[in-house]
Amino acid sequence: MSQRGDDMARRLLQTLFPLGALVASVTACHDQALGGMGGRDSIAAVGSSTVYPFTTTVAELYVATHPHAAAPVIEETGTGAGLRLFCAGIGSAFPDIADASRRMRADEYRACARNGAGALVEVQLGLDGIAIGRSRAGPAIALTPAQIYRALAAAPGGRPNTARRWSDVDPALPDSPITVYGPPATSGTRDAFGQLILLPGCRAAERRATPACLRIREDGAYVDAGESDNAIVQKLSANPAALGVFGFSYLAENADSLAGVPINGIAPDRPSIATGRYPGARPLFLYVKKAHLDAVPGLHAFLDLYARSWGKGGPLARHGLIPAPAAVQARGVAALRGETLLNPAELS
Repeated sequence: MSQRGDDMARRLLQTLFPLGALVASVTACHDQALGGMGGRDSIAAVGSSTVYPFTTTVAELYVATHPHAAAPVIEETGTGAGLRLFCAGIGSAFPDIADASRRMRADEYRACARNGAGALVEVQLGLDGIAIGRSRAGPAIALTPAQIYRALAAAPGGRPNTARRWSDVDPALPDSPITVYGPPATSGTRDAFGQLILLPGCRAAERRATPACLRIREDGAYVDAGESDNAIVQKLSANPAALGVFGFSYLAENADSLAGVPINGIAPDRPSIATGRYPGARPLFLYVKKAHLDAVPGLHAFLDLYARSWGKGGPLARHGLIPAPAAVQARGVAALRGETLLNPAELS
């Protein structure tokens, strides 16, 4: 993680869980695994900006159905920074849930385990897509992974990227500046964009795929717009000639002003993501600490409500979540109810 990400993680840890929370009601977190630290009376989640609107929706439902419970604290930190906070330890000073727009990596799990937080429940909560969006007021464009790679890679073909306009990448593309607003390196969406779009684009353009293919140019063509996907949506309104990279749910929520950019001729929409036809389709995850399940008041009820909300026609689907296949949903419910632990051997 960058120094900026480290600083953000420290600030969030300080602001999310102030000292006062540690000496609050002793009935809040009573499990021995929490080290007798006292506790807090609210559920705490951190992580992905893509998953954030889904978790906040469940939090609102939880408050509505549990009027005497404290409102959950949900923080939009990005997947990487969120997992760093989540894996920092066990106890009331650390989050209960991590939202993730990609699967946890093996090195992240090892950090959790070193800090005593290796007993985790992993749940795939649904599907999403890495959408490239544009303002409906801007020029129409359709792209391939190879064109995206040649436009945004730091050194396509091993040489510094000099393309300034889309027509420099391919004469058939619009003669408009290459300006793409996207998430920072700490974001799971950025990771998934690299794995799902840039690597295949590199393979198609150069017949190879190496870690160097994931390096994005830093000369202003790609603009780090921060962890908030809403901020990217707003920037497209201000600059209709630009493109943005964000989760599909934000495209769906702003369909009146934004249009999806087709990749390989396939537009980002619910059917193409659900079937996996769209090149940017990806799963979304929740991670929960087993030690917190019986220690944090309401956590079981919150997660049960989450599971009852992620199906077809449920409240999360109405906010842009693509429901996972029925078998995946059933495994998620079973994992939560049985407190089935993540097998770290499955991580890469």
